[in-house]
Amino acid sequence: MAEYDTIRSVGAGARAAQIDAGLRAHMNKVYGLMSVGMLLTGGVAWAVGTSDTLLSILRNPETMQPNLLGWIVMFAPLIMVFAFGALINRLSVAAAQLFFYAYAAVMGLSLAWIFAVFTGVSIAQTFLVTSIAFAGLSLYGYTTKRNLSAMGTFLMMGLIGLLVAMVVNIFVASSALAFAISVIGVLIFAALTAYDTQTIKNTYLQHAQAGDQEWLGKAAIMGALQLYLDFINMFMFLLQFMGNRE
Repeated sequence: MAEYDTIRSVGAGARAAQIDAGLRAHMNKVYGLMSVGMLLTGGVAWAVGTSDTLLSILRNPETMQPNLLGWIVMFAPLIMVFAFGALINRLSVAAAQLFFYAYAAVMGLSLAWIFAVFTGVSIAQTFLVTSIAFAGLSLYGYTTKRNLSAMGTFLMMGLIGLLVAMVVNIFVASSALAFAISVIGVLIFAALTAYDTQTIKNTYLQHAQAGDQEWLGKAAIMGALQLYLDFINMFMFLLQFMGNRE
């Protein structure tokens, strides 16, 4: 009996070690995909934003107000997110990854204007601050023993309210509302960074033993998209505070 218990304990330990190794590989893939997406977004945004000719296709060079194509590009990432969520189960892993990179490129087009409005130094400083904050928050979400799932409903409600306020402010152009939106936006996406990291981790642990490699591949892409959005939005809201205008 003691020998059986020892064998069972060794087997359980081996499975646990295998799951831990798989989790590390999964999270590395999530962060790797996210990083490539960030590089793609930054490259497209910089290339278009530093070219008067390219940027004028999307916005008025003097006022920076978007034209018709600019409005389409502005809302395209939101539409693509919903489409991605609806299509993910029908796509192969390769197609899902390609869709994610296409999304990152379109996001770069929608953010290109910041290089014409803000100084390069302030953009770089804001990116560094966002990176440090994101790393700390994501690490907290990964390592904490506290269950963050209770935050989910509250954060989703806050996010919907934030989107409504942003759309309203496009038309009313209130500086006070813009400031409030930026403050609330930073707080919401800071919390979402920790929440999403823990969710990605727990989702993997719940499905790891099934060994469905296709599902794991898609889960890594969806996780990368979630964290990518948390980073981009936190960066953009922080830029409203830290960015120095040209």
